[in-house]
Amino acid sequence: MPGPLDGKLALVTGASRGIGAATATALGLAGAHVVLTARTAAGLEEVEQAIFDAGGSATIAPLDLTQTDAIARLAAAVSERWQALDVMVLNAAMLGSLTPVPAIDPKEFAKVLTLNVSAQVALLTAFDPMLRASDGARVIGVTSSVGRSPRAYWGTYGASKAAFENIVLAYGDELAEIGGVRTMILDPGATRTRMREDAFPGEDPLSVKEPAVVASRIAELAVSGFEQGHHERVST
Repeated sequence: MPGPLDGKLALVTGASRGIGAATATALGLAGAHVVLTARTAAGLEEVEQAIFDAGGSATIAPLDLTQTDAIARLAAAVSERWQALDVMVLNAAMLGSLTPVPAIDPKEFAKVLTLNVSAQVALLTAFDPMLRASDGARVIGVTSSVGRSPRAYWGTYGASKAAFENIVLAYGDELAEIGGVRTMILDPGATRTRMREDAFPGEDPLSVKEPAVVASRIAELAVSGFEQGHHERVST
């Protein structure tokens, strides 16, 4: 039986584990063909197989998003096979060190900004024609509460997420009156991921929700749509 996203194309970054992997699976179950990207090929293959086993379809594209030429090549390859991109989930990010602002390492800061901001700009730029070609593209940017609420020792990550949110929402605002592309920001809240484990090493992982909870909500938003600039936190 066709799903609500049958015939649609979705792209999920950071799809080899955690929220990205769960989101890719949820979108595949909803009927979308999912393009999976991450650096870890083995992880992508596991997610791809899980989607196939559930009756869905997917394509893996292992790549390092910090290499912008790789993003351009990915977009070119995808556009040769499909005309439009209907769902884009910008999930890939890195935490960096949790440290006082005066102790921030410039090289690490630049590395975090490259992935969390510059690579996201490159993705929106490369896939802009395919997003515009969709009859109602949805771009969902996965963020963190520290992007809007600064927290001690989280300056590097928080700054990157603040910039990321601005870029995603500015892009949507630019297209709000001239096409069907809509962008939103989703804060997953406390979720059982490797990044969460790195940030809170003493926390009981069973005390926070599974990635599947967040993924389910992302899939719902991909199906139902949302107003331009929507911001949402997944609490349960």
